[in-house]
Amino acid sequence: YSFVPSASIGKPYLPQVAVKSNLLYLATSSPNLAVEFGLARKWTLDIAAIYNPFQVEKGGLNRFGIIQPELRYWFCNRFERHFIGLHGLYGRFNIGEVSFLSRTFEDHRYKGWGAGAGIAYGYHLPVSKRWALEFTAGMGYVYLEYDKFRCYDCDEFIAQKNRHYLGPTRLGVSVVFMIK
Repeated sequence: YSFVPSASIGKPYLPQVAVKSNLLYLATSSPNLAVEFGLARKWTLDIAAIYNPFQVEKGGLNRFGIIQPELRYWFCNRFERHFIGLHGLYGRFNIGEVSFLSRTFEDHRYKGWGAGAGIAYGYHLPVSKRWALEFTAGMGYVYLEYDKFRCYDCDEFIAQKNRHYLGPTRLGVSVVFMIK
């Protein structure tokens, strides 16, 4: 962005708000929206929401909702180049008879919630005056608590479980629209 001094104030112009959508979530048919607010010259607060209400092929379930706030520190000015962030997350899920990286979700249904936190690194790449791309990757911890069912379309309860997850908690290639 060209941060040109304003004639009335004499300070460089810094965008106040950005609205964005993560293309990686959209590729998995998961609608998402994030809004990022400027807090100070080098600080922003990003709040992302992801919701997938859809049934997948073969009648399986892949329903989830996640909210993920992130406090970001920008090494230059806000919305300019590199940043690091501290994020939290909370989500609810109901997943069964779907295939991800492993066969874990193919044989049973899992319904529950998760909460966690992590750190992220990102880069903001301007494309035009108001449009940009943002690349983000983060690692962290998530505590999951869930009920396990025998199959995706039955309520045959097997067990209540919990799990501690350590690994990627944020990944994104987002299209960004800047608002003054």
